[in-house]
Amino acid sequence: MLDTAVDLSNCDREPIHVPGSVQAHGCLLACDSSLGTVRRHSVNAGQMLGLGSSEINGRTLDALIGATAAHDIGNAIAKWGNMTRAGLLLGVSVAHSPLIFNIAAHRHQGVNIIEFEPVDAADATPPLELARLLIGRIGQCSTLETLFATAPRLLRAALGYDRVMVYRFAEDGSGEVISEARRGDLVSFLGQHFPASDIPQQARVLYLQNTLRIVANANGERIAIEPVLDQSGEPLDLSYAHLRSVSSVHCEYLRNMGVGASMSISIVSDGRLWGLIACHHYEPRTLSMEKRVAAEMFGEFFSLQLQAVVQKRKLEASERAQRYLDRLLHSVSHHADAEDLLKSSIADFGELMSCDGVGLLFNKSWTSHGSAPPPGAVPGLMAFISSVAEGRVWATSALSERLPSADGYRAEVSGVLAVPLSQLPRDYLLFFRREVAQTVNWGGDPNKTYESGPLGDRLTPRKSFAIWKQEVERQSLPWLQGERDSAEAVRAALVEVVLRHNEVLADERHKADLRQKMLNEELNHRVKNILALIKSLVSHPVANGRSIADYVVSLKGRIQALSLAHDQVIRGAGGGALKALLDAELSPYRGTVAEIAVDGPDVQLDARAYSVLALVLHELATNAAKYGALSFHGGRLSLRWERTGQDDCHINWIERGGPAVAPPERTGFGSMLIGRSIPYDLGGQSDVDYAPDGVSVRLLIPARFVTWPDAAPVAVAPPRAVEDKPMASMRGLSVLMVEDQLLIAMDVQTMLANEGASNVETASSVKEALHSLSIIRPDVAILDVNLGNGSSLPVAHALKEQGIPFVFATGYGESSLIPPSLAEVPIVRKPYDIDGLIAALTSAMARARRP
Repeated sequence: MLDTAVDLSNCDREPIHVPGSVQAHGCLLACDSSLGTVRRHSVNAGQMLGLGSSEINGRTLDALIGATAAHDIGNAIAKWGNMTRAGLLLGVSVAHSPLIFNIAAHRHQGVNIIEFEPVDAADATPPLELARLLIGRIGQCSTLETLFATAPRLLRAALGYDRVMVYRFAEDGSGEVISEARRGDLVSFLGQHFPASDIPQQARVLYLQNTLRIVANANGERIAIEPVLDQSGEPLDLSYAHLRSVSSVHCEYLRNMGVGASMSISIVSDGRLWGLIACHHYEPRTLSMEKRVAAEMFGEFFSLQLQAVVQKRKLEASERAQRYLDRLLHSVSHHADAEDLLKSSIADFGELMSCDGVGLLFNKSWTSHGSAPPPGAVPGLMAFISSVAEGRVWATSALSERLPSADGYRAEVSGVLAVPLSQLPRDYLLFFRREVAQTVNWGGDPNKTYESGPLGDRLTPRKSFAIWKQEVERQSLPWLQGERDSAEAVRAALVEVVLRHNEVLADERHKADLRQKMLNEELNHRVKNILALIKSLVSHPVANGRSIADYVVSLKGRIQALSLAHDQVIRGAGGGALKALLDAELSPYRGTVAEIAVDGPDVQLDARAYSVLALVLHELATNAAKYGALSFHGGRLSLRWERTGQDDCHINWIERGGPAVAPPERTGFGSMLIGRSIPYDLGGQSDVDYAPDGVSVRLLIPARFVTWPDAAPVAVAPPRAVEDKPMASMRGLSVLMVEDQLLIAMDVQTMLANEGASNVETASSVKEALHSLSIIRPDVAILDVNLGNGSSLPVAHALKEQGIPFVFATGYGESSLIPPSLAEVPIVRKPYDIDGLIAALTSAMARARRP
């Protein structure tokens, strides 16, 4: 760090964006504006880039890393221009080092900053695949409760951190842990509060500028940048650099918590820092760039999903308030003016939200019901509210802290929610809450402490994070966001009441239009959120040999196809009709230059087949529109399906009359989806014929995934050794899941959590599983027999020795892998079915209880 001591006077102004150093898991080069000459470098760059002790500053980038790598970096920076996001290059070779690097390059304040991180082949994960996996799960969360509960569980399973928390900021800057997923032996932080001083203001600004922050090692070495100051005496601004080193105060804070590494993902709502997704690991951990990209995309999607759910809640609150206020509006014709109507309804306003009293100031006349300020205090209270509300809904749960004269009646009124009824600060509807003494659990004493020593007074992070209780007085229960949303709906509706009388609206239709306008505005917010969501998914292209424009178009189409499938799965109780799917996918092309014929008997697809076929049909339709029959005047598409003798569904896609066809020169992602999705995911068939007169595709969906109108249910053989016993409850049980496929592991984790399991610990390898058994004792375990690079038998033997019941799981039917000594262990088949899984676990636990 630059020579700036952190003391009592400047700890909130510590220049953490110009630390003069980087973290040790990568190196940095800083070039001039033309990207020609290196002006600064981290002192480990020579060793990491294979340059030895040779001089770096003043040499060309080509000479240091090679012309090809330098050219690619130049293109990446040019592509992103002066945007704050870095251009990313994965798997890059440089001239003088055998290492392969991931590279992030960005331009800031006229300086081109290039960060190199060696690739760990064992940790390489396709970022878009991981991001799509995470985003697909979080996109199904329709309430705040499920969103907050699901996000940390998903991230912990995907990224492997010991603890993942959702941390929400309050208006005063303090934070609360509102959800958590953690390793089974760790103490919970759920519900604990942390003071605003734990995250100083300049750090909050950086969280908005750079939405993902990594600390690879809280005890790690800080690698200096040479020179620290340029010829103008300016340090290098690393605000947008991933490798930016960490404040020594923050590292000490982490060490005091026992944390060895951390990651923070910013949650941004309406341009404000709403909170953080905080990830803690209790030993050093370097997260690969691929996983960081996925985590960053997940954070942006989480922020958008949060806004979407909040908007949905606003709409629901608006609808509830509107139903009540519609009855009030219906009474307008029976009253001579709005004042009489509002005064006669004041007691009923208390039904709109939880409160202890209501007050109405209208035309300088005061009316109240329930707990309210004394009449003599009303003028002062209203003058204060008019000065701070500025024509908007305004609330406080500690009125006497804002208005000292209110201390005299704080027992009756400590909380106020003010709803303006006119543009001028004149008429208000007020909701009141009484004083409620509260106990707040802080994560340690929230007060800053200081030490004196040779360097003078110095800020010292808290060393104890044991729960520190604080009794809070002069406060009411807080006004929740949902109640503020209801107040906005009340304001809109009551303003309409006033307008009806003051402006004498012409007719009933015009009145209805005003109500509809309010609802349309709410719906408009939701549509904008959806559009922003799509934008976020396509804002991180990674070079893969295709143009960015082509990549964005194909990715957007795939998201739409998945959205259609997921929507139908939810609405259709687990699947949908093939005809409806085809109509939806082909509707954009009907009535265009081509003729489309669709024909076949009624057939229903289950959820799995529906989702897979949605992607395949989307790819076929997109290719036909770009290169095939749907792109050509007079082109014809025939799509017919039939039932085979084995009750399979046979689908024929035939294009004719389009441009001449030739097989593709290379197999892209879309071609792989068409050719491999159905065989791989469903065990069916997919044959593509690139005949010169048109593409022909034959798809076969196995009978177990389809339902014909007159077909009896397909019988499925039960798993071996699962006894017909009443199913045991999973409530409160701890489960160890050994599974090398992340998607499957997260599915099972979610299923068991929904059944009441208290903790589902996942492990992707024998090593991880045995390590978990050394620190926790699960009640039961699920072992995937075939882990790809070995079997789970060592874990099975360890569980048997410890007397822990377990089941084997396999999608291959490879029972030959199971030795005779474990032949009695129950087996559950993949894909998992929750009833079959619980039945197997019940059988295993019953066997373990036998003498």
